Amino acid sequence: QVRLVESGGGLVQAGGSLRLACAATTDTFDFLTMGWFRQAPGKEREFVAAISWSGSITLYADSVKGRFTISRDNNKKTEYLQMNSLKPEDTAVYYCAANYYRGTRLKLDPRDYDRWGQGTQVTVSS
Repeated sequence: QVRLVESGGGLVQAGGSLRLACAATTDTFDFLTMGWFRQAPGKEREFVAAISWSGSITLYADSVKGRFTISRDNNKKTEYLQMNSLKPEDTAVYYCAANYYRGTRLKLDPRDYDRWGQGTQVTVSS
């Protein structure tokens, strides 16, 4: 059983930074592809970033490329999302997600992830 717990959300002014963390309770963390998604009120859940099981491959949504960085520490069983130059349109509930996928073509569709955290609110004020 894989349990994912996010932390690090909060309120920040536009242009500011936040770092989200997602801790996994599993002994097989380094078998997991990890991702971040977000969902704003009234909108569908959308892909933000993903990272391969080894950390060697990353993928970003165009809307966050160059501002957000995904990373992972397999020893700590934790993935991170460093968010810089935040914009009001980044406001959403952010979810971490995982699947047991060891390929090189990272998944963007939330239906390809079968383990989810509870979400953490990120609010960016203008």
